[in-house]
Amino acid sequence: MLLKDIAEHSAFTSLTPQLPVDSTAEVHKAYASDLLSDVIGNAPAGGVLITVQVHANVIAVASLATQQAIIFALGRKPDEETCTKAAEEGIHLFTSTQPAFESAGQLYEAGVRGLDA
Repeated sequence: MLLKDIAEHSAFTSLTPQLPVDSTAEVHKAYASDLLSDVIGNAPAGGVLITVQVHANVIAVASLATQQAIIFALGRKPDEETCTKAAEEGIHLFTSTQPAFESAGQLYEAGVRGLDA
């Protein structure tokens, strides 16, 4: 799946429209977790993080874990300062009204996988 496909998907709304989407950036992995230490230790590099956490530390953790994007489940949205920080870090932010499970399922249907078993 391409990152631009996530940006164009009807279930996901961009929170960082000021950040241009690389039309060739591929996303092969995603990780769903609300425990930030778990994300640091286990999120696959170059992936997408799905979470309900919306505070600024999520951006720092996503950057450390080299995530391309974050999807905030259940319609959650971080404040403007956090969105600006994400754009500065080159991390795309999206929100979805769906639970994390449903968002992960939509990515899975599009060919995005989790950790290798």
